[in-house]
Amino acid sequence: MDFSSDTAAPAHPAVIEALARVNEGNQPSYGNDSVTGDLRASLARVLETDDFDYWLCASGTASNALALSCLCPPTGAVLCHEEAHIARDERGAPEFFSGGGKLQLLGGDGAQIDEAVLREALARIDPGFVHETPAQVLSLTNLTENGTAYPVEQIRHYASLAHEAGLSVHLDGARLANALVHTGATAAEMSWKAGVDVLSLGLTKTGAIGCEIIILFGQTRSKFAELKARAKRSGHMPPKMRYLAAQAIAMFEGDLWLSLAATANQRARQVSDALCRHSGTLLVHPVHGNEIFARMDDGLASSLREAGATFYPWPGGSYRLVTGWNTPETVIDTIGSL
Repeated sequence: MDFSSDTAAPAHPAVIEALARVNEGNQPSYGNDSVTGDLRASLARVLETDDFDYWLCASGTASNALALSCLCPPTGAVLCHEEAHIARDERGAPEFFSGGGKLQLLGGDGAQIDEAVLREALARIDPGFVHETPAQVLSLTNLTENGTAYPVEQIRHYASLAHEAGLSVHLDGARLANALVHTGATAAEMSWKAGVDVLSLGLTKTGAIGCEIIILFGQTRSKFAELKARAKRSGHMPPKMRYLAAQAIAMFEGDLWLSLAATANQRARQVSDALCRHSGTLLVHPVHGNEIFARMDDGLASSLREAGATFYPWPGGSYRLVTGWNTPETVIDTIGSL
């Protein structure tokens, strides 16, 4: 009954086994080991391309901030939703890592940027106006902070608008697997094929211990040396990177990451259905992935907590419940019996 966060879940046994396998003998440091090198083949299969470079981090905040710092100069700005993780939950890390780059916050339902709002923001960009902080990057999130999923067509459309305005496109994919399962898209279709220049691909919330991958596509690969330098300077150059790479290889093997995300998504649908059978419960956002945002009466919230459930209130008067790969199906009957 722990619905606090998918980061509260344990690592999948396959990840632990992978760590044990690579925990023998010496290997070169700082990403020069054979395991980190072997990850390229796994990523090439998942991403359906060889035209990329990658770097591993232990946290999503580091992944996002480092990626954006390579795209946004101190005098520039990043367009993002006002509820995006980089704006609400990263303590100014993107601004700090970029040396002062600004976040320009945009509105839209379900934490998805409204197209009219995006077009207006792009039309306002005037690099020649000295008082302006011109946007350099568009950052999208999938799943969003409200648990909704951008379809591939929308990402492609927004990326096209951004590129026409001279911006790069970053995708925060901390819950990318959940979005892929919901939409039926492939990782390639939702990233470089849709016009994404840099992807922060998260595996921590899906079943890893701590593994986030910054992926530079196409022409953005020219930023790889800068990315490594920024990672070193900020303390995000893991000396034993093979242990992060081993997690990723295990998660991609047999598409385990997608299987675990499918289970988490299914549990979220089941939990939301069980909650909605109680009078007074209303979903605030559609359940596209493994997050539920619901308004419920105080009596039900108290009963859930008394039954051992952990979840948190959310801004706007709702509660957020998050399922994980290990959420047992038995919680459905427990909720139904309250």
